[in-house]
Amino acid sequence: MFIEIDGIRYDIIVEKKNIKNMYLRVKDDLNIYVTCNKLVPDILIKKFVNSNINYIRKALDKQEKRLEKKLDYYYFGNKINIIKDESITHPFLMDNNLYVRNTSDIDKWYKNEIKRVFKERLDYIYNNYSRSIPYPSLTIRKMTTRWGVCNTKLKKVTLNSELVYKDIKCLDYVIVHELSHLLEANHSKRFWSLVEENCPNYKSIRKEVQE
Repeated sequence: MFIEIDGIRYDIIVEKKNIKNMYLRVKDDLNIYVTCNKLVPDILIKKFVNSNINYIRKALDKQEKRLEKKLDYYYFGNKINIIKDESITHPFLMDNNLYVRNTSDIDKWYKNEIKRVFKERLDYIYNNYSRSIPYPSLTIRKMTTRWGVCNTKLKKVTLNSELVYKDIKCLDYVIVHELSHLLEANHSKRFWSLVEENCPNYKSIRKEVQE
C-alpha cells in the first residue's frame, strides 16, 4: 500500500493488532506506519491516511530536515555530498556527489547499492577463494555487535549493512572471514591461515573494521 503526496510516493506499512483505535506515525525511514485492529479493511486504512495528509506533510518535513542535519554520508570509505534536484527521476552517484530528487531517495539508494555491491563482492570472492567451498545464501541486515555471521549448517552468510560506510576492503575481509568459517567453524590457527590465504593483509584491515 502506498500514497502519493506532492508527486512523491510513500509506502504505507500496516501493523494489525487487537486494539480499538487506529494510529499513524511517520518514522525516520520516511514511511508511513499505521497500527489498527485486525478487522479494519484496506479501504478504511487508506481513508484514514488521506484524512491525515496535513499531519503527514508536517511529519515528513520534520523528518527530512532532521535527516539533512546528518553530519556526513559515506559510500565505501568515500565521503559523498547530497545534491537535491527535483528534475532527477532516479538517484545516481557521480564524482562523490549523490544526486537525488528528495531526501527520501537517499535511504532507498543506499539499500539498492548495498544489495547490489554486497552480492557482487560475495560472488567475486567466492569465485576466487583458494579452496573449494559451498556457495552460501546471503542475508544483509543491520547488526549492532557483529560485522558478519556464518551459519555453517545452513550455509548462510549474514553481512552487516553498515559495512557500506567502510572502505570496500573491509567488506571484502568480512566476506573472506565468513566464507572461511564454512571450512573451519571456530577461530583456530587453521581458520586464520585460510583467511590469510585469501586476504594477506587481513590483520591491518581487521583493525580498520573494528575502529
